Parts: sequence; C-alpha cells; structure tokens
Amino acid sequence: MPPTSAAHWKIAALLGIASFLSFSYFYEGGGWNQNSRFDLVRAITERHTLQIDAYHENTQDKAHFRGHYYSDKAPGLALLAVPFAEAARGAIRALGMDPDSPRGEYVLSYIITAVAIALPTAFAAICLFYLALRFGSDLTGATLASAIFSIGTPMLAYATLLWAHALVASCLLFAYAAALKLREAQQEFWWALAVGVTAGWATVAEYPAVPASALLAFFALSNVWSRGTRARWTATAGIAIGAIACAVILFAYLYAAFGGFRPSYSYYDPNSFSFMQQQGYLGLTYPHPDRILKLLFGCSRGLFFASPVLLAGVPGLWWLGMRQRGPAAIAAVIAVYYLLFNASFYWWKAGLTFGPRYAAPAIPMLCLGVAVSWTQASVRWHRVLMVLACCSIFIALMVVSTSSQLAMQDSCPIVHSSWPEFWAGNLATNHESVLLPTEAAGGYAAFNLGQRMGLHGLPSLLPLLLLWGTVALICRRVQNQTT
Repeated sequence: MPPTSAAHWKIAALLGIASFLSFSYFYEGGGWNQNSRFDLVRAITERHTLQIDAYHENTQDKAHFRGHYYSDKAPGLALLAVPFAEAARGAIRALGMDPDSPRGEYVLSYIITAVAIALPTAFAAICLFYLALRFGSDLTGATLASAIFSIGTPMLAYATLLWAHALVASCLLFAYAAALKLREAQQEFWWALAVGVTAGWATVAEYPAVPASALLAFFALSNVWSRGTRARWTATAGIAIGAIACAVILFAYLYAAFGGFRPSYSYYDPNSFSFMQQQGYLGLTYPHPDRILKLLFGCSRGLFFASPVLLAGVPGLWWLGMRQRGPAAIAAVIAVYYLLFNASFYWWKAGLTFGPRYAAPAIPMLCLGVAVSWTQASVRWHRVLMVLACCSIFIALMVVSTSSQLAMQDSCPIVHSSWPEFWAGNLATNHESVLLPTEAAGGYAAFNLGQRMGLHGLPSLLPLLLLWGTVALICRRVQNQTT
C-alpha cells in the first residue's frame, strides 16, 4: 500500500520538531559575524538607531561612515529578528529579569537565534522532505534526505549561529518549492508572491543571493508560461510585488544608514579588510580551480569531507534530470553558482567556520539529489548511503558540540581540533560572547542544553541522542504501518 498523507504529515512534523530542537540544543557563543548582527538588533530595539556605536567594540565586522559604526552585513537577518527581539524583551521582563542586563541580553541572543535562524531552517527540513517525495522518493529516502540536511551537514552549525547562511538557504529552498507549485496550482498570484518574497528576502539577508533569486523568478515564470497571457501576467505581478517589497526594505535601510544604495560592505574602514578594496569587486575576482577542489574535497573547508554523504547528491541530480530536466537543472545551477561564488572570493575560507559557509545554499539542493540517489540505489548501495550518512552525522555533531568556528589557518581543523576536543569531553569550547567585553565579564559564552541540565562532557549530549533515537524509532514505526 502506498504511503498515506497522514504518514507524510506525521513524519514531516517529527522531522521539523526534531530539527528545531537539535538546532536549539546548541548555543555557539560570539564571534565577529554574529556579534555584528546582534549589535544591529540591539541598536534598533534599545536605541532606535541603525548605528552600532554603543556596541561596536565586540566585532571587526563593521562599516564606518561619517564618524559612526554600522553592521557591515546585509540587514535581512537583523530586521527579521527585531520583532522577535521586542517580544522576547517583554517576556524576559515578565520573568523578573532585566532585558538590558548582561544576562538578559545573553538570553535574548539565544532566543532570536532560535526563532530567526533555527525555526526557518527547521521548516526548510520539512520543505525538503516534501520535495523529495515529489521527486519520487519513498518515505525512507525523503526522511533520510531531510535528516541529513538538518544534522548531517554543516547546516547543523549554520542553524545554531546568528549567521544568515542557513536563513538564505531556507529562503531559496522555499522559493524553489513555490516555483514548482506553480506548475499545477491554479492560484498563480499567491504562489508567485511567495516566490518573490522568499527569493527577495534571501537577497535582503545576503547580497550574493541576487543571481539565485533571479533564476528562481524566471523558473517560476517558465512554469506558468504555457497557460497563456493571463497566467503569465498574474505570476509576473505576484513575483514583482514580493521582490519589489523586499527591494524597498533593503534600499531604505541602505539609504537610512549610508545615504546611498551601495552595499554595506563597501563602507569598510580603509585599515580593515583591505582586500575588499584591492581585489576585484569587494573581494570577488574569478573562480579559482584549486579553490573549487579545496571547497569540495579539502580537509580544511571541503563540503564532501565534512559531509561525505552529499557525494550521492551529484548523481542524484543527474538522475532527476533524466525525468524532470527543469527542476534538476535549477537545483544544480544554484549549487554550482554558490560553489563558484565561494571560489571567486579572496577570503574563500570564510574565516572561522565549518565547511564552505558561503556555499551553504548548495546543501539543500544536494540533499534533494541524495533522496533521488536513494530511490535509484540497490540494497547494497542503500547500506553504503547509510554508512556515509552516519559518518556525516557524527562529523557534524562532533564539530558543533565543540566549536563550529574552526580556525582558518589549520590545514585540517576537524582532525586536529574537533576530534581530540570531542573525545576529551571538551564541549562548547568557544569562550567569546556576543556581548561587549565589559558586559561579558561573568562569562556568557557557548553552551549546550545538556550542560544547562547539569551534565558534563560527552554525557551532556545524551538528551539530544535520546531525542534522535526516539524520532528515528517513531518514523520507522510510521513507515512500517504504511507498507
């Protein structure tokens, strides 16, 4: 008997909840990137300004314009976090804690990371599950692909940090799904609007998303083109309204902060990140072949080294293209674009990070390929894929539980740093805070929820492993009931 819709809903809900709880289980502390974004959230909610002058000492990721400091990041993530921050500040106050105290700010940073990063990424895991089913995968393959996306790739790290990479990857996946929905949906306007808003917000959150967002807009239009003039104009209007709304927000922010429409990265102090002015356009030149190989297979930032199961995504997208050329081509082009973009950037190792974070939106596209590979594979290859999946999950867990902000100078930080720290039980090793140095005198660094429960070392991961085991058993039971 084929899987039922009820089974789909049950497994999707379990995957979404487990993903969100997995992301929220870890709080990875501070760093230049997340501090820059949190400083902007604080500036807006506490001082009603875009200037981060009062907080800038905790980061070097900052723009300097007319004597004032600003976050150098695209504003999408911070703007998304602001309403959640306002609500959280009220809740923190209601609990008897001062939201402006170091402890209150620390709690606030954890909350907005959970709701502005972890929650959208958890929804992306659900979206990926349904996309895998749409592409012909069985329940096992779709469940595996979604689980790999959440806990078997560097996405586990990106979803636990106040970085925009997981949010952008999620928005582009939502836009991809909405564009596919236009193929059979009769309400073209609303699905087209969804494409415009989600693809547009990806660009508001990270400027390099522009080509991928435009590609998805054209893909959406191609899916309604054969229906005639009315459908074309309706879809065009929906996409345009969503995209223009996002563009207005972005340009309004840039004008309010800098009095113009240049990207915020162009306002660095001349003594900071000099390569942004000296190398190509804001550090972008051309794809370097050696960097491409290192970004795929290198021990330092290689995607397939960090998550070997994603290798199966390459033939999977090829097989998908034999049946559905358009969707496969779009997924592949987005993945290749981000890889080439990462290889074109002077700072291609991306500072302190796990895997190639500038290429993060390639991850969900490759996970779709993994689901297709599972469908095409024999029983013997299923075993191989499961072994690769387990290795990938272990690597991601090992890195995230110690520190996802791996040294750029180390030739193989996963082996030289994460491995010994993990087996020694040295977890949550990042001691940097999102707060100002004066505020962080009492600590306020990384932690996992097991440590907050009083567990120490490797045993602090037991609640998370129990969650994963329980979800796996329930999913297995649901699948057995449908066969």
